Amino acid sequence: MAARGEYGVSNQKASGDPYEEGLGVLSSLIPRRSSGESCQQFDLMFDYVKILGLEEDLSKMKIIHVAGTKGKLMVDEKLKLFPCMPNHHNLISFSLVDSKGSTCTFTESILRNYGFRTGLLTSPHLIDVRERFRVDGVDISVEKFLAYFWWCYNRFKEATNSEMPSYFLFLTSLSLKIFAAEKVDVVILEVGLGGKYDSTNVVQKPVVCGFSSLGYDHTEILGDTLDKIAGMKAGIFKLGVPAFTVPQPDEAMRVLEDKASELDVNMKVVQPLNKRLLNGHKLGLDGEHQYLNAGLAVSLAYTWLQQSGNLEIPSLHQMTTLPEPFIKGLATASLQGRGQVVPDLYGDPGKLVFYLDGAHTPESMEACAKWFSLAVLVGDEQSEILLFNCTSVRDPQTLFPHLRNTCAKYGVDFEKALFVPNMSMSYKAGMNALLENNDDAWVVDLSWQYAVQKAWESLVGEEEDGGKSEVFSSLPLAIKWLRDTG
Repeated sequence: MAARGEYGVSNQKASGDPYEEGLGVLSSLIPRRSSGESCQQFDLMFDYVKILGLEEDLSKMKIIHVAGTKGKLMVDEKLKLFPCMPNHHNLISFSLVDSKGSTCTFTESILRNYGFRTGLLTSPHLIDVRERFRVDGVDISVEKFLAYFWWCYNRFKEATNSEMPSYFLFLTSLSLKIFAAEKVDVVILEVGLGGKYDSTNVVQKPVVCGFSSLGYDHTEILGDTLDKIAGMKAGIFKLGVPAFTVPQPDEAMRVLEDKASELDVNMKVVQPLNKRLLNGHKLGLDGEHQYLNAGLAVSLAYTWLQQSGNLEIPSLHQMTTLPEPFIKGLATASLQGRGQVVPDLYGDPGKLVFYLDGAHTPESMEACAKWFSLAVLVGDEQSEILLFNCTSVRDPQTLFPHLRNTCAKYGVDFEKALFVPNMSMSYKAGMNALLENNDDAWVVDLSWQYAVQKAWESLVGEEEDGGKSEVFSSLPLAIKWLRDTG
């Protein structure tokens, strides 16, 4: 029998790449059919925490818990994010974005700049699953990920009366193990889905809770009205634990207020951060909507500092500028795929610029289209190409009109639309080696991508010439085509 390492991972070398092997095992935990939030699944989290021996560690963690709706954005001003270069393609690519993830990232950065050792859990990931787990602002290393992964996996496998956790429950359990072993001072947890039955709600006594903008998302699981959705989100309220929320639609706010009253929660409404408080600095995450997320993050971090008894700082209402750690934290915060502009470093200089965002609701699609349109209007002799992916739970016939019509208001029209499957990979999409892979080795079901393409073509209709859209079997092949034909 092979010897076990410190965290239960075998010291015997695997025949293949150890990280790819680990990812393969992790992927096997993804359920074939999403059952969404369920009380039965959630109750298992308490068993999983016990199996991993994390009960005491969890009770001692000083946690900030944040719920919200992904992609509920508001953009009101021109964003000059990247100087457009002549004769290049601008691509708007939808991947991952959410207001609660941005809020968590701002909060973590503030507290890290106060000198605290931080642990941050966000979801989903853009390229690599390790993005979900940050310690002191850095993704967990491959070596540590594998050590903690196999330690947890082996404990679950050895438990006689327990089934292996499903993917999301495993990742939450893994995050708690990572943060406990890494001895962080503060943990910032982003709710994955909903709140009441989300796996992160195994936390029973956070220091403070937060709610970013609520909207319609995952309605098949959370409910088809805002009050139902808000009711699920409000499940993270804990007795007597202070909470903050950004302004919400009336029906959602009423539910939050009622639930807060039931649990004796002092819930306050936070307004967008006043730019004057930054003393001339800009936020690290681009977009006017981020000032709302930053305002929430400031209140969460400030309350955590107060509740934890770590620092004496003046009242927020008495400040003309924020303390330096707040300003530095807000200005240096970073999160991939959130209104992100990335020049292609592997092709011809200036030829390709990627505009990455993860809009997947009608509201966020309009906000993202406005951000993109205003950002590219500063360039000349350029072409805009849509590189798009969404999962089959989304309705492209609903989303595309919001995207295309908003872009059209600013005089932006897509020359071509490319559609690719939703396939995770552990390597950066820009690596030349990845693009040289032989596509014949892949067996990919593209039926959904062709359905999305059909929805796009039905929207653009006869007014467009032929050949304005194309389906690729992988993202790397689409990028290769762009480099070769641009």
